Amino acid sequence: MKKTNIKHLTFAHQACLRGLEFYALEIRFLQERLEEIAGDNTGHEVSEQVEHFQNQLVIHREQIDQLKHRIHVNLDQVAADLQQSENFVQQATVDAANQIEADYEQEEQFFKTLRQDFNRFAAEWM
Repeated sequence: MKKTNIKHLTFAHQACLRGLEFYALEIRFLQERLEEIAGDNTGHEVSEQVEHFQNQLVIHREQIDQLKHRIHVNLDQVAADLQQSENFVQQATVDAANQIEADYEQEEQFFKTLRQDFNRFAAEWM
């Protein structure tokens, strides 16, 4: 049976939560820039791209919220597992934590791509 250090698991969750807070803040900055671009440029081409990026920001905001929720649920499950068995966490709880970490890394990559695309768009229209 593979063992997982609880300290590692909770540290990884805390690192993900800090990263998600950073990305939520970044979304607010991107939203402000997007509103500035939309206010300065009223053409059809710009409007379509503004709408695209607006939709992407909404999607990422939702993903961040869902990941935060899943992390908190998993941390609660770790605490419940430890209370029940005093020193052991269910494998399903560890598997869920590992999936959360993988999903966080995927969201991080998607967000980096969005930011790069947005910066190219902003450079063109600001």
